[in-house]
Amino acid sequence: MKIAVAAVAAIIAVPILIGGVGQAVVKALFGSSTQPSQAALADIPADYLTLYRQATSVCPGLDWSILAAIGKVETNHGRSPLPGVSSGENYAGAGGPMQFLQSTFDGVVARHSLPPGGATPPSRYNPHDAIYAAAYYLCDSGAPKDLRKAIFAYNHADWYVDEVLAQAKKYSDTLVGTGDCNNIQAPSTATAIAIKFACEQLGEPYVWGGNGEVGWDCSGLTKAAYAAAGIHIHRHTQDLYNAGPLVPSGQPLMPGDLVLYGTPRNVHHVGLYIGAGKMVHAPTFGQPVQVSNYRWNGDDYLAASRPATDSRVVASARI
Repeated sequence: MKIAVAAVAAIIAVPILIGGVGQAVVKALFGSSTQPSQAALADIPADYLTLYRQATSVCPGLDWSILAAIGKVETNHGRSPLPGVSSGENYAGAGGPMQFLQSTFDGVVARHSLPPGGATPPSRYNPHDAIYAAAYYLCDSGAPKDLRKAIFAYNHADWYVDEVLAQAKKYSDTLVGTGDCNNIQAPSTATAIAIKFACEQLGEPYVWGGNGEVGWDCSGLTKAAYAAAGIHIHRHTQDLYNAGPLVPSGQPLMPGDLVLYGTPRNVHHVGLYIGAGKMVHAPTFGQPVQVSNYRWNGDDYLAASRPATDSRVVASARI
């Protein structure tokens, strides 16, 4: 089997107001964390792109680009004229656009009920069924926490894993943010609102235990920022780390992530990531709320958590 990354669903733009101050454009993107690149839009058939994006819903945290990359590497999104794509099997017994062995496909279907929209009974030659089955299979194999392991399970070769990840990178356009409080870019309306709130506190004094009445401390600021977006998060830094969900090691940070410092048993600081290597935070006594680099020489950066993982929109706000 092979693995690919890519998918782009229909994009719907809707103007909204964030906090009554700035305008944002919201794009419905089926919960995906990246947008399709121009290469993806040019190469992936629209129906396949939609399926790749929708299918990630059965494996929270899996990016559509991985599914699309598999589809590209395996059969060029079902367009390959080779045996075993639209019918029959290839030399290894694989068939369909995602190149499942019949026994593997049957095993996935036995473990998971495929969503409506495919064949009855499910078929590895049906794009809907094959793509959803691939998403389930990757999730069963360790995605999104360990993508290399999951992709290797799909096709047992390191070169294959490298090829899929490289293709996924070509297809995806990661939302990295601007790092600028005057031009907020965020993966959801919730995170845009949280960042906007934090940015509005710039210059406010640091106060130990501060909740905004006379100033802020680090976790008081992040809790209030997400509360402005209607999302409850913990007040204390250690609880923020323990509760997660933590961003997998090696995965790019996204605007709205909480960046945490210390050790797993002694987390002492948190900031709100806004992209481009920047965070808004309340540093310490004598230093007001400010925008700073989230990494610096000698820091004890530990991990990042992503409170708004269920959001399904991408927003950009100019304030």
